[in-house]
Amino acid sequence: MGGDKDRAEGTWDEAKGNVKEAVGDATDNEDLEAEGKKDQTKGASKKAWGATKDAADEVKDAAGKAKDTVKEKMDDD
Repeated sequence: MGGDKDRAEGTWDEAKGNVKEAVGDATDNEDLEAEGKKDQTKGASKKAWGATKDAADEVKDAAGKAKDTVKEKMDDD
């Protein structure tokens, strides 16, 4: 669906952020640690956006099916 790419990118950003945060913590590099947290937040946002796109696609599909059903019922009358 439409959100697959966003969710994949989000997963990558989260993983990359986890590594940066861990390395920053291990080396006492606060900037790298903060960058890792930022990447994780960005990744979570992308994943949420992907899920939102998928939900919107599902609503659109359901509305189209409902429209077709109503049209068929009206044609039968």
